[in-house]
Amino acid sequence: MTTFAELGLAPDILRALDEMGYATPTPIQAQVIPLALQGGDILGAAQTGTGKTAAFALPLIQRLLPFANNGTSPAKHPIRALILTPTRELAIQVEEAVQAYTKHVPLRSLVVYGGVNINTQIPILKTGVEILVATPGRLLDHVQNKTLSLSQVNTLVLDEADRMLDMGFMPDLKRIVALLPMQRVNMMFSATFPEEIRRLADSILNSPTFIEVARNETAVTVTQVVHPVHHERKRQLLAHLIKSRDLRQVLVFTGTKLGCNRLANELNKAGIHADAIHGDKTQQERIKALDAFKAGTIRVLVATDVAARGIDIEALPFVVNYDLPHNAEDYVHRIGRTGRAGALGEAISLVSESETRYLRDIEKLIGSTLPPVIVPGFEPGAADVLAFQSRAPRPERHGERERERSVPRSKPATARDALFDAPYVPSDVSRTDSAPALTRPTAKKQVAALFRSPVKPDSAGQ
Repeated sequence: MTTFAELGLAPDILRALDEMGYATPTPIQAQVIPLALQGGDILGAAQTGTGKTAAFALPLIQRLLPFANNGTSPAKHPIRALILTPTRELAIQVEEAVQAYTKHVPLRSLVVYGGVNINTQIPILKTGVEILVATPGRLLDHVQNKTLSLSQVNTLVLDEADRMLDMGFMPDLKRIVALLPMQRVNMMFSATFPEEIRRLADSILNSPTFIEVARNETAVTVTQVVHPVHHERKRQLLAHLIKSRDLRQVLVFTGTKLGCNRLANELNKAGIHADAIHGDKTQQERIKALDAFKAGTIRVLVATDVAARGIDIEALPFVVNYDLPHNAEDYVHRIGRTGRAGALGEAISLVSESETRYLRDIEKLIGSTLPPVIVPGFEPGAADVLAFQSRAPRPERHGERERERSVPRSKPATARDALFDAPYVPSDVSRTDSAPALTRPTAKKQVAALFRSPVKPDSAGQ
């Protein structure tokens, strides 16, 4: 098995990695680091949780070692490496990692992002930093104010480039790239590669080496569970799961900022300490909530996709998709917050009838079917059952194995079988087979009766 020492990293960097408990490089680290040390451009396909921060940061730091010094003059510490990220949270995370990797070398780093007073960042910039981590908008603010210079940048890293495009940063990226020296090393990492990303790569990278690791795959350490539920009962089901299983450190994803706030408030009313982070929260509020979540003083952190980008919590045990993402690849990003670095994790998705189409897209992307598991007391309505029936195997009761059935499917033996095996057919459409058609009123009655009392043989199917 390859070690970090075998990748050619300097002793001072290896010392920092050893103190951080880094044992062996991840696949993307093993591939990117040697190439980056040689100074070639790299285009990496990597999702969250693969270790890409160390993959680009470690060789970047090593290539800056000849410039490392303890001088006090700002002129001795120009910005030589620029790392751009789409969100404040990811920028903070990356810069924290850089600080840890440079613990034993005299290289300075700083992170700049919006949402805070720009004047608090200027004094540190004036003292000089070699490695700058930034969000595009705030970086351009500093450029406009002439509080930094990019004239000596020799390495550019674009992290999560697809998310930057999703957030509308393309014009900002073009302006920033135009300010950089022509001769430089470029590294771009993206989980997806739509046409816009390919055009951006062509305009920035010079004959890059393409590296693809675990693209659109979910970690084997993550258990994925789908609970069908009526959309109006999602909050009650989430509260029930948290309380009955005594879940701690639960990261919950919602689709909107309004829904994020509302869910956090409702969980607090239910006696579950929760907080929310999204784009309308101030940076101080977001950092405070995230720190409390990491410390375990709040049980649940409710977040939108953008706000949660870059959240990195060691051994985060639970991720909940309260709302399924409309983009299947965002599902992979979300559940990648758990099950990191070999740790076990669980991804729970609460899925209503209207979301089954998104679930189909997710299953197609990850290449596997996620069988629905019904939680007793939160049985879905007839419409939800029929929607799931059209795309997945029959749901199991929570904690119950799928039983073997010997009765032919054309003649369901029970009302339960009839419910899950017979497709929905409008009442005015005739059927020629022996399985009873389910009209919506009939289905509702069967669902209601299904979990209240033992199921008796259905005479219509005998």
